[in-house]
Amino acid sequence: MDHGNPAVFTMSQASSPEDLAREREQQHLDDIQERLAWALKEAERRLRQYADEIKEQKTYLWESRDEMDHIEKVSSRESIEQMSRSGDNVLKQRDKLRKLQRAPYFGRVDFGPDASRAEPVYIGVHHFHDQEQDRTRIHDWRAPVSSLFYDYETGPAAYTAPTGAIRGEITRKRQFRIRGRRLERMLDSSVNVVDDVLQEVLGEASDESMKNIVATIQRDQNAIIRNDEAPVVIIQGVAGSGKTSIALHRIAFLLYRFKDTLSSRDMMIISPNQVFAGYIGNVLPELGEEAVNEIRMEDLAERLLEGQYRFETFFEQTAALLEKDDAAMRERIRRKASLEFLRQLDRYAEQVAGQRFAAEDIWVARRLVPGHLLEELFGQFQHMNDADLLRNMERAVAQKVAFQYRFELTTTHLKQVREALRGMLRQTTLRQAYQAFFDWLGEPELFQPARRRRLEYADVFPLIYLKLKRERLTSPYRHVKHLLVDEMQDYSPVQYAVLNRLFPCNKTILGDARQSINPYGSSTLEQIREAMQGATCMTLNQSYRSTWEITRFTQRISPNPDLLAMERHGDEPQVIRCATRTAELVTIEEQAWDFLDSPHNALAIICKTNKQARRYADQLSKRGLEPQLLDETSGTYHKGIVVCTAQLSKGLEFDRVIVPAAEQANYQTKMDRNMLYVACTRAMHRLTLIHVGAPSALF
Repeated sequence: MDHGNPAVFTMSQASSPEDLAREREQQHLDDIQERLAWALKEAERRLRQYADEIKEQKTYLWESRDEMDHIEKVSSRESIEQMSRSGDNVLKQRDKLRKLQRAPYFGRVDFGPDASRAEPVYIGVHHFHDQEQDRTRIHDWRAPVSSLFYDYETGPAAYTAPTGAIRGEITRKRQFRIRGRRLERMLDSSVNVVDDVLQEVLGEASDESMKNIVATIQRDQNAIIRNDEAPVVIIQGVAGSGKTSIALHRIAFLLYRFKDTLSSRDMMIISPNQVFAGYIGNVLPELGEEAVNEIRMEDLAERLLEGQYRFETFFEQTAALLEKDDAAMRERIRRKASLEFLRQLDRYAEQVAGQRFAAEDIWVARRLVPGHLLEELFGQFQHMNDADLLRNMERAVAQKVAFQYRFELTTTHLKQVREALRGMLRQTTLRQAYQAFFDWLGEPELFQPARRRRLEYADVFPLIYLKLKRERLTSPYRHVKHLLVDEMQDYSPVQYAVLNRLFPCNKTILGDARQSINPYGSSTLEQIREAMQGATCMTLNQSYRSTWEITRFTQRISPNPDLLAMERHGDEPQVIRCATRTAELVTIEEQAWDFLDSPHNALAIICKTNKQARRYADQLSKRGLEPQLLDETSGTYHKGIVVCTAQLSKGLEFDRVIVPAAEQANYQTKMDRNMLYVACTRAMHRLTLIHVGAPSALF
């Protein structure tokens, strides 16, 4: 009897068809890893070769510089640059090979013209073509053939290749979990993506950055990712539906699909805050693409206003709404976030443009420049700022006089023209023009400065919109070919009007109308669709993040009859009553220590206001727990205990969530409901709400 390693056996010794299939797959994995190792060794050799050749060329160029003519020097430099570019390509390929070595593929689909001619197609994060054998061993998840894995069960199937539709039959679908050379899991399935595999992934602990989901993309998600025809796609997704991840995978797919005309430099993401930007920043590099530039709306405003206006941020506006009961402020925000306000601003801008210049006849060097000519010239330049307008009109008048009277105006004459034109121009600053808009509306009380005489956040983008209407500005973002806008519900119609002017390109817009941080300044799905005429709207109703029990609890806060909960079970959410704040703190401390002894990675204590978050973070620090406090300046968060507001938790997920101060006195308004819903839907595995006094009626 052989008492050796029981895991080592020959095919003939396999005890069942499953064992035999697993043995064959292990042999295939071993072969793939051998080919990857060979390819990696070859890439390393080529990198060394390029490095040596570049060094040799640079040495030659330096030592022979006095003997070479200009053409030879240029040719030598171009040769060095070409080798450098080739080396960069090999370097990228080497990095992909290293990633493939960690997990070469995750799926297999056997496909052919008919069942008798079906051949296996292995699918991974990256493409791998074996140069020595001259055949593709692994297909990129974005390749046309890979859509078979996501979209079909066994049986008749088709995919769209560059040459047209390829039809045939799928005879087998198989999923794997691989770590290096170890085949940890193999599962045959006749459905699109195995529920057991998805359940296993969803049951894992959270991480401090978003990961790719290529192994578990669902059919409805795949339809969004691979939609390469719609110029604008709006993704309405419930909490935990993976909409942000899907949007990022869509970006990766478009970069793959249009690799000859589209690069990461041509794309931009508008993120709600720096924490979220840091959280999603690893997805595209993990998929083999360069990171895409990201910007917040506040950064956009700062650039467009050229630093001339100080304004409060969205974060500060939200904090002010939560911390003080200011009905007038809520009304100002609500009015400025309406479609009617945008229409009124359009009418005002047109009227002001018509009244900006009062043309009159002028005489210069005893020659008439008629008012109707000046009116015509103003029409050509009216979208410029005052200085450029006067400069261009002055130049045009000189040209007209030279043509009509065959007379060149002197410097003195030009000064007279300039002064006359300035007298006809009704000069107002942008701020004056914007403030006058509210007098024009008959509602001057709608314009109020924020603290320290800054603009209220609700005024920032109406001001920018008026600037864009007054001046023919060249967009600093005209190079962007695709814009991704996250948390779409938190932007007003005026903000969408600004985005459309700045980014006349394809867009992916995503969010959840039920997760608005500020219900007074947000947009409904209908308003967004109206702003994005001709957009394709796609809906994600399946929630994957939270357990069945947590999702059922959050449905009591904000019911959504369309939401479909993933039936992944866990502990029931806890609602704990404490007699005092001290008792509440003790309870939080106990739960925090329990978390630190668990396999979970992230516990978030999510508060309603910034003041509350700072207070809890300070008190827990004094008890030796060392939580990380997230605020507006934070760029990332780490594993462990995090204290933050619901606003900053948007888009993030945590293994456990504690919501302190969950009493009626703290959570009672419509805005409070949204905050509470966002906070509770961040929890993946465990949710606890603690209240002192009567619990909030919202849950």
